[in-house]
Amino acid sequence: MTDANTTKNPIFEPETEANQRLRKDVAPPDWVNPEAAEKYNLVVIGAGSGGLVTAAGAAGLGARVALIERDALGGDCLNVGCVPSKALLSAAKRAAAVRDASGYGVSLPGGSEVDFSAVMERMRELRASIGPNDSAERFKELGIDVFLGEGRFKNEATIEVDGKELKFAKAVIATGGRAIVLPIPGLKEAGALTNETLFSLTELPRRFAVIGAGPIGCEMAQAFARLGSEVTLFEAQCKILPREDADAAKVVEAALERDGVRTVCDAKIEQVGREGDLRTIRIEHEGATQTWEFDQILVGVGRAPNVEGIGLENADVEFDKRKGVSVDAQLRTSNPKIFAVGDVAMDYKFTHMADATARIVIQNALFKGRKKHTDLLVPWCTYTQPEIAHVGLYEQEAKAQHGDALQTFRQDFSEIDRSILEGDTEGFVKMHTVKGKIVGATIVGEHAGDLISEITVAMQGGVKLGALSAVIHPYPTTAEAIQRIGDAYNKTRFTPLVAKLFKTWLKWTCL
Repeated sequence: MTDANTTKNPIFEPETEANQRLRKDVAPPDWVNPEAAEKYNLVVIGAGSGGLVTAAGAAGLGARVALIERDALGGDCLNVGCVPSKALLSAAKRAAAVRDASGYGVSLPGGSEVDFSAVMERMRELRASIGPNDSAERFKELGIDVFLGEGRFKNEATIEVDGKELKFAKAVIATGGRAIVLPIPGLKEAGALTNETLFSLTELPRRFAVIGAGPIGCEMAQAFARLGSEVTLFEAQCKILPREDADAAKVVEAALERDGVRTVCDAKIEQVGREGDLRTIRIEHEGATQTWEFDQILVGVGRAPNVEGIGLENADVEFDKRKGVSVDAQLRTSNPKIFAVGDVAMDYKFTHMADATARIVIQNALFKGRKKHTDLLVPWCTYTQPEIAHVGLYEQEAKAQHGDALQTFRQDFSEIDRSILEGDTEGFVKMHTVKGKIVGATIVGEHAGDLISEITVAMQGGVKLGALSAVIHPYPTTAEAIQRIGDAYNKTRFTPLVAKLFKTWLKWTCL
């Protein structure tokens, strides 16, 4: 990763006023590291989402805390992840809305044009406006000693940074992850983009290749297609979003195709080349070799944990270069003084998971708590349009665990009044239950990421599916789909015998 004091850090390219403000906040070149305290209650290495929440929470409880960051505070989420990507998606969504406006009776005689440079500058302005929340100065004001530089464990109770030794009672590894480098010949030499360099683009690529049809790949493929690129999405497996519910993935794939994304699944990339500004990708597909030409290539395949170069061996911390730092249910490493949070240790590499694990570590590290990350119920969302959101078990997992006891209910948005009125009828809510207990759910549709929270709260609180039928939902809203599934479940409890007895009772009450 790039040193915070190097002007070539891609986060801050190009040298716009917004990027200069961001850098001043999260990687100030003139920052002077403080003198180390005699000993810290907690030293956090890594100032991404997990590290920031840990440091701020511990300091708020009165602990003496040091925070170390070698790149830029805010980590991937602020600088090269959630924040810039969702700003880009927002602009792309508006472009699609204008494109489709005639279907709503709205005429745009002059047509429309996407100004890519303005889209990217808007993204940088928004990112810079959020930057103060994660700034070095803010965390200093919280009473935290902020050290910019390479942190490295010297031994099981000391971290070195900038020539200083930070002794600790407890430490937290929150170094996050980075984009995986695929072992494809010529890929690196061709200057392929990752999420760490994508948001430094200043010109819209006319022909844009995206390698990997997971969440990052699908989101960016749709965004760039809507902004005007000719996008080709390559996936090694037989479908896009291979982790997600197959029916839901098909809905998203159809949406991508409508936006002009060309999807090539079962594609084996053999070679990438470059001549000047032209990039080529040679693939094996359906038994034939094909060569495609592009102006830019984005790699959106997976994450690797940042475990190298921080001296984990010196601290007796077990780790794997592929899986990350090994932790137990309480997030302790093999060194009981040291914990780990977020992408460097978790299978679920989400900002909200980093936040949740940080909250657990604060309790366990400072108060000898016994909170377990294995007890967490973790929802997630892919922010294509339509979105896919999920929580709990997928259908195949639920069938394997519960067999014939499993009941699955589906409500299509094409039957929901609000969806019909909005023109967003594609998608559905699918819920899996065992004796009324919700064990999993997938939503594909507009605002799926917001809707999934109602189901997550119900699962977390042990609220059964039938009870959701009695919850009053404002009309018209897309959340009515959840209530309807509750109704459908309750009808299954109305057995033929009960129905017969009920009819008999009604007959006698009318006499």
